[in-house]
Amino acid sequence: MKRWMSIVLVTAFAAVGTAPAWAADKAPNAGQERMKSCNAKAADKKGDDRKAFMKDCLSAEKKASESKMGACNTKTKGLKGDEHKKAMSDCMKAA
Repeated sequence: MKRWMSIVLVTAFAAVGTAPAWAADKAPNAGQERMKSCNAKAADKKGDDRKAFMKDCLSAEKKASESKMGACNTKTKGLKGDEHKKAMSDCMKAA
């Protein structure tokens, strides 16, 4: 029983130790990209002015992204599986 518990603990610590490597491999999501873009645009702003700008910028960027997604969905209508995924990816990159 003690041996079993030690194996479980070693495995758990090994898994936790590799967690940052998994996180580093993930590509940034759309929200992170919007934040990065708006942050760059708000570099000269401070305080409440910056907060208001960021709120407006993030909501505008989100609407543009959603609009782009809708247009790409329309263009790729009728495609299935991997073919649809590739077409959507290409469309989102191009637009």
